[in-house]
Amino acid sequence: MSKTRDTFLSIRKKRIIIIVFAFVLYNLVSYIIDPFSAYWKIYFQRDSLNIFLDLFLNFSFCCLISESSIYLGMQLNHYIPWTKSPYRRLLIETGLNFILVMLAIGFFDFLYRFLEMCEACQNVTSSMSIEMQRGYIQWIVVSVIISFMIIGINTCVYLIDNWKNSEIRAAALDQMAVEAELYSLKLQIDPHFVFNNLSVLSEMILKDQQLGYEYAENFSRIYRYMLVNTKKDIISLEEELRFLKSYIFLIKQRIGDGVTFEVDIEKECLGAYLPPLTLQLLVENALKHNKTSRRNPLQICIYNTDKNEVIVENNLLPIENPLNSSGLGLQNIQRRYKLLWQKGLEIDKSTDIFKVIIPLIKA
Repeated sequence: MSKTRDTFLSIRKKRIIIIVFAFVLYNLVSYIIDPFSAYWKIYFQRDSLNIFLDLFLNFSFCCLISESSIYLGMQLNHYIPWTKSPYRRLLIETGLNFILVMLAIGFFDFLYRFLEMCEACQNVTSSMSIEMQRGYIQWIVVSVIISFMIIGINTCVYLIDNWKNSEIRAAALDQMAVEAELYSLKLQIDPHFVFNNLSVLSEMILKDQQLGYEYAENFSRIYRYMLVNTKKDIISLEEELRFLKSYIFLIKQRIGDGVTFEVDIEKECLGAYLPPLTLQLLVENALKHNKTSRRNPLQICIYNTDKNEVIVENNLLPIENPLNSSGLGLQNIQRRYKLLWQKGLEIDKSTDIFKVIIPLIKA
């Protein structure tokens, strides 16, 4: 999943729409609140330069409060999203926007007072001096109304974006689940997989019926797990480890001392979650790309850290002609993690160690 989200309105379009909306609303509400004020009576009696200067300052003021409100909303979306803490978000955003509006009014009030001293603006301000206090209050009220309207627009856009992205993530997760299910079905009917395991099973039955029985039991557990759990988005680490234990049993019987496994997971982590088949895919990935021999065995270690992570680590013994990848291994796990948790795997590869760090998902 890319970092850039699919948005209902692009940032540029949203800014243009909000600034134009704020400018129109500012003048419209100002007129509706007090249509008989001296300001509106002489509005079109002024010269063109004064009208243009007045419109330019009003537009600049609307740009300032619009941009500050948009920027504030974008920052708060990262720290206090509406979907998690709506009441806290409303209180904080309302308060901060009010402070920004008052700062903007103070700045433009200083600017207007400065322009009053210019001879070119004498005609504009002389008739307004009597109603200055009422006009100042009206200015604050209109600005706060515009600011709250911008909050409403930002909130609607955010919620629409969140809804769209939730739908997209759900569709993508369904696709990933289908891919994982297809992978498991492919593995079930893979003639090499079936033939290898049946060959080992037949040999075991002839040599050791008890061991053959255990092999058949673990073989059936793998199929049962794939049929039941591959459609799920996440599964507990405890269930995944039980499945992995059966898978490791088959691998050990087929490869023998050519591969060693060390699984060390603390009980505190067993209740966490991860996508199904994650550990099996990583173990298979290690077996597929490395040599296995008794003299120099492939060592696969699975352990947890204190950062709520599981690490699958193996030494590097690359084979000359690696098998073709199914395209579902690391890429599938990476995509599913980003869709589920917006956080992917970490891969650490050195000259002799290949390590995959898997973040665990808390319930």
